[in-house]
Amino acid sequence: MGYETIIVEKKDQIARITLNRPQALNALNEKMGEELNAALKEVERDPETRCLVITGAGRAFSAGEDVSGLKERYAGGAHPSLGDHLRKKYHPIILRIRNMEKPIIARINGIAAGSGASIALACDIRIASEEAGLKQAFIGVGLVPDSGSSYFLTQNLGPGRALELIMTGRTVGAKEAETLGLVNKTVPAAELDKTVEEMAEKLANGPTRALGLSKRVVNQAARLELSEALEYEAQNQQIAGRTKDHLEAVRAFLEKRQPKFSGN
Repeated sequence: MGYETIIVEKKDQIARITLNRPQALNALNEKMGEELNAALKEVERDPETRCLVITGAGRAFSAGEDVSGLKERYAGGAHPSLGDHLRKKYHPIILRIRNMEKPIIARINGIAAGSGASIALACDIRIASEEAGLKQAFIGVGLVPDSGSSYFLTQNLGPGRALELIMTGRTVGAKEAETLGLVNKTVPAAELDKTVEEMAEKLANGPTRALGLSKRVVNQAARLELSEALEYEAQNQQIAGRTKDHLEAVRAFLEKRQPKFSGN
């Protein structure tokens, strides 16, 4: 389907969604929110797609929520329901990214702020240009972190460090973000495409069902007791053990060759 605010490309089992409002630093207006959610649904349902890359056009990943309509929304002293706005616009996007049982890479080409940072943090693997940065911009407008930022930051950093970034709203440069564990790898801008493509190809040629089940297990790990986590792992291992890719891996091991995974 055609999109106005994003670009969706598919090649060699890899899909790429580019947030495409570069003149607005890829801030998410209502149209982009709707289109991003629709594109994620399209990728999730496409059996040919085995890896997804999310990035931004121009010099930003995403500046977060589009603020161009603030004057109208707050006209006459109105107090719009921000909770309802989040439930309608952002929650479906974040949940679809986390629950999609395909690997998702955030190609962080520039600043990722506010809900834009939340989208990047929701992805499975984050590869950033040295020119990129993450910013919890919420406190600057008198708001709390949303779209999953409080969850992802606390999971990655613990409450103390998460609160520091949230309360100060400072921009975390790519190198510091890598040191903190907020991004997996930082590379010079000129090497970003090559690095992301290599990772995407590796994941797209991997055992897709096992990758998806691994994501499912990790999503649950933090909320389970050890005994529950062990059982949940066992249940998902049972599923993985019945896939064609597992049997191919066993045959390849016995035949002393590299496995050729089909994603099934």
